[in-house]
Amino acid sequence: MAVRNKEKDKEGERKSKGVQISFLGGVGEIGKNMTLLEYQNDMLIIDCGSSFPTADTPGVDKIIPDFGYVAENADKVRGLVITHGHEDHIGAVPYLMSKIPNLKIYASDLAAALIVHKVRERRLTEPKIITVSGGDRVRVSPNFDVEFIKVSHSISGAFALSINTPVGRIFHTGDYKIDYTPIDNQVMDLTRIAEIGDAGVTLMLGESTNVEKRGTTISERKVVETIERIFINNPDDRIIIATFASNVNRLQQIINICERHGRKVVVNGRSMVNVLQMAMELGIIKIKDGTLIMPEELRKYPKSNICIIATGSQGEPMSALTRMASGDDKLQVGPGDIVVISSQPIPGNEKLVYTVINNLYRCGAKVMYGALEDLHVSGHACQEELKLMLTLIKPKFFIPVHGEYRHLRQHEELAVGVGVKPSNIAIAEIGSRFKLTRNSLKPASAIEAGNVYVDGLTDVDSEILMDRKLLSNEGILMLLITITLADSTLNAPPEIIARGLQVDESAIEEMREQVTELLSSKPYKSADDRANFKRKVKRVLSRYMDFKFRQKPMILPIIIEL
Repeated sequence: MAVRNKEKDKEGERKSKGVQISFLGGVGEIGKNMTLLEYQNDMLIIDCGSSFPTADTPGVDKIIPDFGYVAENADKVRGLVITHGHEDHIGAVPYLMSKIPNLKIYASDLAAALIVHKVRERRLTEPKIITVSGGDRVRVSPNFDVEFIKVSHSISGAFALSINTPVGRIFHTGDYKIDYTPIDNQVMDLTRIAEIGDAGVTLMLGESTNVEKRGTTISERKVVETIERIFINNPDDRIIIATFASNVNRLQQIINICERHGRKVVVNGRSMVNVLQMAMELGIIKIKDGTLIMPEELRKYPKSNICIIATGSQGEPMSALTRMASGDDKLQVGPGDIVVISSQPIPGNEKLVYTVINNLYRCGAKVMYGALEDLHVSGHACQEELKLMLTLIKPKFFIPVHGEYRHLRQHEELAVGVGVKPSNIAIAEIGSRFKLTRNSLKPASAIEAGNVYVDGLTDVDSEILMDRKLLSNEGILMLLITITLADSTLNAPPEIIARGLQVDESAIEEMREQVTELLSSKPYKSADDRANFKRKVKRVLSRYMDFKFRQKPMILPIIIEL
């Protein structure tokens, strides 16, 4: 009896510790998805994505999660599981690998190929990737057993995750939509999802991106019908189609349409070329011999026999379509071209997209885009699909993820509407941490989290971003001051250079006089004297610019001592 009691006490102690769920991204925002599951000395990472830079992050290439907490606990990391290969789920993987070089990654064939390409670009050691398919089950560690369930999304190889843990099953939906007629004929495994729900789910993490949209998501086949109609109605024109490079199902359908209509295909844009090559090698995309040609071969064929598939559906500044629209690409757009933009602008990208559309019209092209045609359908579940998922899974506890704060709150309302207790729902923010047991979900102490801004191969801190904003908004005033140390006098009048400012010569002369007077009135001998002089120059000229012009530029004194 005593032995049994000890065993019960040990079991109770083990369960009371609970699984810790932490969020480094993907909550309170769109993108940068990254979730941590921890139990004792095991850590499992779900996704490791990046997000797009914004107007508030000038010069930044991408935004990634802060890996400080993960790096501190690198010895606990047992693996990274990838739900699918979109940038907001894999874009930060190479940066995480620089912190954890021996990281094990579990991903679909396509996601694995995309990750390997990213790693090679950064010249890192090849990752340890275990490729998985829908229906596979992997014991990542003694405490985390992961089953990969096939779901429909706008990229091949998308999974939901069923994770067995010491406190019960955690179900992560990944990004999904319920498409009964998917292009690749790989129907979402709703039967298995229902079985998992019947077996019991302690916690569900559910994506919330399209929670504001009523009804259900339109099938990808609707887009195919629209594109086919464009080919039929414009048999004599060259057709240029811009879409997401990662949407390989759509690429396959565009290629199929080209082959049916006797058109050659030219691919323009580095990411499009890379993804197409990977998908062909994996057998995900199939192209008949002779369909794909190089840009140099275009002159051999009439325009009516050509289709160009390009990057740039989001108006990215260096993308192929943007360069073509501005005349900076080897492939030029002109009268008689039909340009099809097969996507919807991501929130925040609207101005970039419509600038490209305007430039395409200036080139003489006819442009078809989402506001005019059914040229894009979302890969994310709308309200009725979200409710169906909640109904099938029947979770005891629920945390909405993958959405801005309003999305998470609205998904919470949907969950309550289908029977989840309000007290069993938690709303997370970046850095949030929760403790899950079989019978409770409670907030725990927050972890280190936030954004890291990547510019080229380096990180950019918040002070540099503030300087960039100041330069772009207010301009810069640079002073070259040459001082003779022997007598603490100016060797020559200060040279003043203004950039992004409207200042006349009289104002520059007044500023020279103020610097000269400041030097003559203060000692310039010790190190403290010199530091104080630079600070006072900045303060005096800041006040002058504010009083004279109501401007607050960055002031940069450069002092040369002779």
